[in-house]
Amino acid sequence: MGGKPDLSLELDDLAADPIGQFRRWYEDAEAEGIHLVNAIALATADDRGAPAVRHVLLRGFDDRGFVFFTNYESRKGRHLGENPFAAFALLWKELDRQVCVTGRVQRTTDAESDAYFASRPREARIGAWASRQSTVLAGREELMSRFGELDAEHPGDDVPRPPFWGGYRLEPDTVEFWQARAFRLHDRFRYTRDAAEPSGWLLERLSP
Repeated sequence: MGGKPDLSLELDDLAADPIGQFRRWYEDAEAEGIHLVNAIALATADDRGAPAVRHVLLRGFDDRGFVFFTNYESRKGRHLGENPFAAFALLWKELDRQVCVTGRVQRTTDAESDAYFASRPREARIGAWASRQSTVLAGREELMSRFGELDAEHPGDDVPRPPFWGGYRLEPDTVEFWQARAFRLHDRFRYTRDAAEPSGWLLERLSP
């Protein structure tokens, strides 16, 4: 941690619900100017429980959960079709903070996927059509050839969303906030969904 101040995290510092707390930390990370502030390491597993992890970009969050977009036919899309649970970790090293989330995943609505897809640059929309994500390529030329064909097929800005591409929302069951402290005596708090709690969440401190 090389000379950074030893930041603390106390129970009284935390919001009543994890989305509110996540929003606070996310805004802190944005204010810090962290590159790819929304990069998350997303873990999925197939129907046998065999896991895989990769980085994706978090494209939104609200009281319903955390949203990302991908090709439904990709490895993560296939996993989520077989096993609709996932987890992600987000590290803001500059702030010595980490957030870990677990929960059930379901697709966003077509309207949500259409709206996000329309906001992407045209070339990224063409790329979503061109990439048969996670399948084997004979060479880059094959990919670029498909891109060129689709670029010619959609010469204007009106590039529709592929039926095999869209969003997922991870609805959290647990959200953990981790603040690094000296001597590895870190502060860790976990929110667990609990209908018996007034806020709908049980909040507990964990050993580091």
